[in-house]
Amino acid sequence: MANDLELEKNSPESEEDQSAKKAKTDDKKSSKKADKNKKAKKGPIKFFKDAKAEFKKVVWPGPKETTRNTIVVVIVCLIAGVLVFGVDSLFGLLNNLLF
Repeated sequence: MANDLELEKNSPESEEDQSAKKAKTDDKKSSKKADKNKKAKKGPIKFFKDAKAEFKKVVWPGPKETTRNTIVVVIVCLIAGVLVFGVDSLFGLLNNLLF
């Protein structure tokens, strides 16, 4: 059985089959490239139409949710600022004491 597989691998028919398969995959690759080129040349008008369609799909937050999220962002920024100020002050104090 192993000998049969080796014979099939070395037979001229299998080489022809392999070259035919390779040619088919090369054709597929070139056709995919051509499809990409066709899609890429649709222009900016199509882009903006598609963008408008995507904006219609977006679920925008309501006023309450926007207010709540804004408050959370402001509080987190204040906390981060206080922490950075504290660490900076500590390093400044250590710098003055050591040097």
